[in-house]
Amino acid sequence: MKTASACYYHLDVEVSPERVGQVRRILAAHLRFWDLETLVEPVCGGAEMLLKAIDEHATDKHTSIEMWWNGQHLITAVGDNDRDLRPDQDLRACLERLAATSDGWGCCATDTGSKVIWFSQRARAGERIPLVATAPAPSLREVLRVPREVPVAALAGSVRMADGALEAAR
Repeated sequence: MKTASACYYHLDVEVSPERVGQVRRILAAHLRFWDLETLVEPVCGGAEMLLKAIDEHATDKHTSIEMWWNGQHLITAVGDNDRDLRPDQDLRACLERLAATSDGWGCCATDTGSKVIWFSQRARAGERIPLVATAPAPSLREVLRVPREVPVAALAGSVRMADGALEAAR
C-alpha cells in the first residue's frame, strides 16, 4: 500500500443507469493503481449508492466525483447541481447506509446552491506491512575468540620465535 504520496482524482459525469457501473469501474481502477485494493468495495459501493440516488431523484444529472488519498484516509466526494434535491428527505436512506459503512461522512452546501456529500475510509492498521529492521550480519570480530588470560611471557616467547624465523629467512 502506498503511504507516502498523496493522490487526487476528479471526474465529471452526467449520471445515467449505464454510467453508474462505468463510474464504479473507473474509481476501482484508480484505487487499484494507488495500491488501495482493500478500499475498492466500500468506496465504490458508497459512490454507487449516491449516484443511483441522484439518478433517481435529481432533475439535473451533472455530477462531480472526487477522491483524495493522504496516506491514511481516502475521502470520496460526490457533488450534484440540483438545488431541489434535499439530502434530509430524498437521500435519507442512502445517507444512513453511508454512515453505517464509512468511517466518516458529511454534507455541505456550496455557494452555487448545490451540495457535496462526502465520506471517508481509512486504511486499517492490519493492512499495512510494517518495516522491520534486518539484523546486522556478523563480522569477523564477533566470530573470532580473543584470548583473555594469556601470560605475558608466552606472548614474548612467540615474538622471539617470530624474530628467529625472520632471521633464518634472511
